[in-house]
Amino acid sequence: MKRALLVIDVQNEYFTGRMKITHPPGSLNNILMLIDGARSKGVPVVVIRHTVPQENALFFRKGTEGWNLHPEIAARPYDHLVEKNLPGSFTGTDLELWLRGRSIDTVAISGYMTQMCCDTTARQAYHLGFAVEFVSDATGTLSVSNAAGRVTDEELHRAILVTQAMRFAKVLTAGEWMDSVS
Repeated sequence: MKRALLVIDVQNEYFTGRMKITHPPGSLNNILMLIDGARSKGVPVVVIRHTVPQENALFFRKGTEGWNLHPEIAARPYDHLVEKNLPGSFTGTDLELWLRGRSIDTVAISGYMTQMCCDTTARQAYHLGFAVEFVSDATGTLSVSNAAGRVTDEELHRAILVTQAMRFAKVLTAGEWMDSVS
């Protein structure tokens, strides 16, 4: 097994903007632990940043404070930076080529949001033949309310983890992932 850690959309919007991550508590600290642990074990770290290309975008508009990587992520070394415009980190990017060029066969999913970019990327990776590890306490979300209804942050997060474990990924905690890398 040759792994890479994917750090998806850990951008300021989720901390200081309108879409503050609320569940699970401590997800950012767990992401930072994964990055530091991966680096110490020689596991490549891929940082992925979401950009909405429209000039009037409310979120993730290039060059805005919300679009910037969280300062703790920006301060850490990583092996590759992927810029994406859609929820899936493989769509319209060089991610698959970069991973295959390094004979990586397993990706660990961390970052934001659990039900959107993390879930989509995990499913894409599975469809492309990668083994997927979905790190439950190093992904996060918020409560959502829209025309279809309302779901709490905890319910939404749990539903995605259960769905991932059904077919697409091995779901594990940050501690379990770190133990498996050792």
